Formats: sequence, structure tokens, C-alpha cells
Amino acid sequence: MRLRSARVATFAAALAAALVAATVVAAPPASAATAAFVRVTSWGSGYEAKFTVKNDSSASISSWNVQFDLPAGSTVGAFWDALLTTSGQHVTAVNQSWNGTLAPGASTTFGFNVNGNGDPTNCTVNGGPCTGGGGNPGAPATPGGLRVTGTTNTSVSLAWNAVSGTVTGYRVYEGTSVKATVTGTSATVSGLAACSAHSYTVTAYNANGESAKSAAVSASTTGCTGGGGAMAAAPYLYPGWGDPPAPSTVMGATGIKWFTIAFVLSGGGCTPAWDGNGPLTGGTHASTIAAVRAAGGDVIPSFGGWSGNKLGPNCSSASALAGAYQQVINAYGLKAIDIDIENSDEFENEVVQDRILGALKIVKQNNPGIKTIVTFGTTTSGPSWWGTRLINQAAALGANIDTFTIMPFDFGGGANMYQNTVNAAEGLKNALKTAFGWSDATAYAHMGISGMNGLSDQQELTSPATWTQIRDWAKARGLSRFTFWSVNRDRACPGGGVVSNCSGIAQNTWEFTSITARY
Repeated sequence: MRLRSARVATFAAALAAALVAATVVAAPPASAATAAFVRVTSWGSGYEAKFTVKNDSSASISSWNVQFDLPAGSTVGAFWDALLTTSGQHVTAVNQSWNGTLAPGASTTFGFNVNGNGDPTNCTVNGGPCTGGGGNPGAPATPGGLRVTGTTNTSVSLAWNAVSGTVTGYRVYEGTSVKATVTGTSATVSGLAACSAHSYTVTAYNANGESAKSAAVSASTTGCTGGGGAMAAAPYLYPGWGDPPAPSTVMGATGIKWFTIAFVLSGGGCTPAWDGNGPLTGGTHASTIAAVRAAGGDVIPSFGGWSGNKLGPNCSSASALAGAYQQVINAYGLKAIDIDIENSDEFENEVVQDRILGALKIVKQNNPGIKTIVTFGTTTSGPSWWGTRLINQAAALGANIDTFTIMPFDFGGGANMYQNTVNAAEGLKNALKTAFGWSDATAYAHMGISGMNGLSDQQELTSPATWTQIRDWAKARGLSRFTFWSVNRDRACPGGGVVSNCSGIAQNTWEFTSITARY
């Protein structure tokens, strides 16, 4: 993988308090802004949430602050894209310097983690109610806290916070269609297709009219036939690069269980070493792997990547290369390995391609049950000539590769990354069918997608919504791997930069990892 972007930061409470105290907030009229709360993801002891602050007035606002209370037993943890301070159970969030100004109709978000399961109450934005003035006099305020409480093959269950005042009932919408009308603060939408994606909003109504729609929440039904369990969803994590996060933090916030750890290179000749110079055991990579496993997860080491000195060209034979792979397998008791063939020294070299395939064949023979993954670039219509050769040689040599994974980015893909990814994956499927004589279903089961979150090196945009679309497409077809580059970059830095520690776009922290974890 190549270099790929962060303005997200969690500040110590003392620093945040000092900054807030020094900030003069010129609050516009109370009706000028709204702030909609939504849970992004939940786990047993807490959840990740965000507020969307929107300027509903006809004039720009230069700053905002959101205040709310958390019930006893719930406290704010990490936060981003706002400065948060607490006084007992009362929380105050003040804009950052770069997201305080909102043009008419514009919005921004800030996020935070909560230790505990209580939702915010008594919410105000710039001194007025977070739900704003409403479109109909006497109509209820907009419900907040819409969240997914459960899914089955055919249903999605939702809950939200009660609205004060006179409320006759609530309506659950999918787009413009009403899917449920209830008098309480929960509903189950039934009759859905298995492994299908949905987006819902909720309104409150009474005799005077209906509130505005809440912030949307997304959900997918279960019953997908794809994937290989937790191992299928294993985003890349690169220790020692791009401000790497603590694995336990990401795992606790997202539910992800597996990571693909980058990168094993040549430490000289045919000797494997992390990054080409780190010890195979005992260094940063080893401690990261230990932390993942201590938190109940596991890892897939990745060999190769875009840069650095690779093992493929340096090992003299397939058996020697298999021996290098085996050293890493033995060091960590691995269940899977990923061979990331990107640069021309491996990918566009027939001798090295065949050496890698031969080595993987030996690895499969010597390690019953281990999964082997080959990851390589693609065009918008499927594998290039070199990619097609790799697939055909894998069939001819009997390499017994479990998953052929394409990287659908940095291919000048243009604006529609969902459609270009689907087209590239369908091209891979057809190449596998031709080489192995497989059915569509069998080909899909030997396929993987490895995307790039946010902006790619070529400024191709894969948003969280697009990544969710790609995930649901892959789930519905049973792909055996779904990953992205990288967790290090799974943080916001809107502005278009492509760097190692953030995605180049506005997003929630660990949002792509959360989406991937639900594969």
C-alpha cells in the first residue's frame, strides 16, 4: 500500500477547559441552529456518537456551542472536532477554529465516545433547543437519539429519545415512505430482505403537525452469505507509521476483531523483517500483535506493499521464499498471510510472480488450514494483463490460493468509486471463472476487495456512504475478504490532504473500521 490523511484530536480536559474559557462565543438567535444526536456504533459498556450542527437561518453564524446532560453512570471519553468540557454530568462542546463558521444551510459534525449507555438530555445549541423552532407552530420538536437496537434477517429494530410536550405519536421513515407509526419510542421494521441496507429517520407529530425528520441512522439486515467470519474483515494497521492507534481502542469502539499488519519485507537477502529493519519478534510490530490478541482479536501479516525491499525478488527460489514465509508463520502461529504484490519488482516480473505462487503452494502443503491471500492492483474493468497472468499462473501451478484481492483505487477511477469498484470486481470474477472453471458463486467466494478510505493518492473519493455500499455489495455476493488501507488514516482531516494519519475528508473517527467490522 502507498502513503495515503488528520485534524482529529482528543485534548486533555484541562487544555480543553482553558481553550473554552478563552473563547468568546457570540451566540446567534436561539432558532438559528439545530443539533441532531445519533449513535454511530454501540458496544457493551458504551458507544460512539455524533452531533450534526446545522445553521437553519438565512445568515452565517461564526461560532456554536452545544450543551447537554448525561445521566448518572455515563461519562464522556474521547472526543473530536469540538472542544468538550464537563461539569458533573453537564457537557459543553465548543466548535474548533476551523468548523465554527457555518453558512446558511451548512452543517458540521463533532463526535465523542461515552462510557455507559445513557443518551444526552436537555440539549441546547447556542442557548436554544437543539431541535430548533420547528416548521409548524405547536408541532412537536424533532426526536433525537435515533439508534439501531437490533437486526435479524428480515427486520431492523429502532429506538429514540422521547420528545417533551404534546406528542400523539412517532413515524419512522425510509426516504419518503412511512415504515412504522407508533405511540412509544421504539419500533421494528419487518418484511425486509436478508443482507439488505437501509436508512431511517423518525418524526414526532400531534394535532398541530409533524416535526422535522431526525438525523438518519443506517442498518443492514443479517443473513448475508459472504465473508469468512471475523477474519474476512481485517483492515490494514501499520505500527510505527501515521500516528498508529492503540488496537484495543479501535477494537472497543468498532467491534473489529482482526487486523492486517503491514509490512514484512526483506531484512537482507531472504530474511524476513518488519519494515525491512525491525526484529521479527520483540519490536513494535510484535507488541501490536500481542495487544490485538490480548483484546480478543488476531492478525494477518502482510508481506510486500508498494515500497521497500521485498522478499520475492531477494529469495532465490520458491522453496527459499516459502521458508521466509514460514519463519513468520511459526513466530506468530498464524491462521492466514497476505502477499501484497504491488510494485513492478514483483507484480510485473514473471519470474517473481511464479516464485511467489510456488512458495504459497508449499506453504499450503506444510500448514493445513492456513489461508493464503494475494493482493494486487486493478483497472476499472478488472485485472490488468499482469493481474490476469497472475491468476492464470495460480491455476496452472496449482497454488491453491484462497483469496484473490483487488485494490480498486489509484486507477484514475473518476467520481463513481462504487460503480468502478463493482466493475473491477466483476472483471476479477470473470478472470477467475475463465482460469479455474468456477461458477459465479465459487469465484465470489475466492475474491476480496481492499479499498482506500477517504481520498486516494489520485484524489479519488470513497466516502463512508460509498464504503457502506461497497460492503453491502460484497456481502451479498459472498466475498471472502473485505479490507481497506488503513486504520491509521481512519480519522477526519477535511481539506483534501492525503497523508498517513487521516483520510482527507470529514468523517467520524474509526468510521470506515466500524463499517468494515459489520462485514
